[in-house]
Amino acid sequence: MATVKPFKGLRPTKDFERIACPPYDVISSQEAREMAQGNPESFLHIDKPEIDLPEGTDPYSPAVYAKARENFLRFQQEGLLTQDATPHYYLYAQTMAGRTQYGLVAAVSTLEYDKGIIRKHELTRKDKELDRSKHVQALHATTGPVFLTYPDDPDIDRTVAGVISDFPVCSFMADDGIRHTFWVISDPDDMAKIEEAFKKIPVLYIADGHHRSAAAGNVAAMLRKKYPAQGEEASFNYFLAVIFPASQLFIMDYNRLVKDLNGRTPEEFIQALKKDFYVQATGLAKPTRRHSFGMYFGGQWYTLTAKKESFNEEDPVSRLDVSILQRNVLQPLLNIGDPRTDKRIDFVGGIRGVAELERRVNNGEFKVAFSMYPTSIEELIKVADAQLIMPPKSTWFEPKLRSGLVVYKYNEKDFQ
Repeated sequence: MATVKPFKGLRPTKDFERIACPPYDVISSQEAREMAQGNPESFLHIDKPEIDLPEGTDPYSPAVYAKARENFLRFQQEGLLTQDATPHYYLYAQTMAGRTQYGLVAAVSTLEYDKGIIRKHELTRKDKELDRSKHVQALHATTGPVFLTYPDDPDIDRTVAGVISDFPVCSFMADDGIRHTFWVISDPDDMAKIEEAFKKIPVLYIADGHHRSAAAGNVAAMLRKKYPAQGEEASFNYFLAVIFPASQLFIMDYNRLVKDLNGRTPEEFIQALKKDFYVQATGLAKPTRRHSFGMYFGGQWYTLTAKKESFNEEDPVSRLDVSILQRNVLQPLLNIGDPRTDKRIDFVGGIRGVAELERRVNNGEFKVAFSMYPTSIEELIKVADAQLIMPPKSTWFEPKLRSGLVVYKYNEKDFQ
C-alpha cells in the first residue's frame, strides 16, 4: 500500500501569486534573477538563492545553500509563510487550455521510495542529487513538490469532488496563462477517506521529480543514522508530493536537436535512414501516431516511420519512440552515444512548439531536428512496473507544479 500523510503545511496566507514560482529546474539562474527582480516575496529567493548573490556565483557553492536558509527564515519571520497548527491534506488544481487536473498534496515516504512502492523510471545524476540534498539539509524542509501519479480510483475522485465544491484558499492566473487553485482539506471525514482510499493503492509512480525524490531519500538515510532513536515515523522520512490520477495527466512531446550529421552529406544521411525507416518528404511537422517521427533539415519536414523489425514491441523500453530514435538514428548514424552528456544534442519540450525546432535549425545552430510523438502514461507505468529505465528526456509534463504554495517542513524535535 502507498502511505500518504497529512502534514502541517508551511504556506502563504496572502500574496500567493507573488510568492509562487516555477520549479527550480526549468529556469536558469539568469531567468530566475530577471523573474524575481523587484519582488522580494518570490519563492525563487529560496529555491534559486544564487539570485541574491553576485552574478557568476557558483550555484553549488556553500554560500548559496546558506542564503537559501537565510531567505527561508526571513519568509517565516516576515509572515510570508505561516505553518498550519494541525496536519492537513491539501488539493492543488491546475487549469491549462481548458483542461484541469486535481492533485492531492501530501507527505509520502522515503522508505517506500527505497522499497519501490514509489516507482521511478529515470536515472538520476549524482551532481543534481547532491544539489537538492544540500538544499533540503540547509532548510530542514522539502520545498519543490514531487509529481506523482496513481491509477484512477473512484473513492478518491468522490472525495476530491466534495473538496472542490468549497471555496479555495487561493486561485490565480500565472503569467504563463495557467490557473493555479489551492484548497486546504480540514474535514476529518475527508481526511479519513483519503487515507483509507490510498491503502488500496499498491504503488505510486514518479511522473516528474526524480532528483527531488532521490535527494529526500539521501537526506533521510543520513539523518536516520544520525538520529536512530527517532524511528521510521520521524518527519525527515517523508517528503512533499502532489499526487494526480493517471487519466488527468498531460504528457507532451520531448523533441531533439543535433548539431551536425556526423560527417555525412544530406543525401548519405537520408539513404542511411532508409535501413530502419520509411522516409517521406511530407511537410508534416508533428507525428500523428506512435513509431512515427518528424524530421526537419534543409528547410524541409520529413516523416520517418519505423519499420517493424527496428524495435521489439514486447519490450516496454525497446518499443518507446525515444528508444527507437536513439537506437536507430542518434547512436549509429549521428554518434550520440550518451544523450545525457553529449554536447552535440539538445532537447526542447513540446510546450515551445515545432517553430522552436525550425528556428534553431534555420539559424544554423543545429543541423537536424526530430519531433516526437508523446510518450503515454501507460508506457511510463509499464516501464516502471518492469523496474526498467526510460532513455533520458522521454517525457515532458505540463503544466508544471508551482513551488511555494506549500512547504513540507521537518519537525525540529526530531533533531534532539
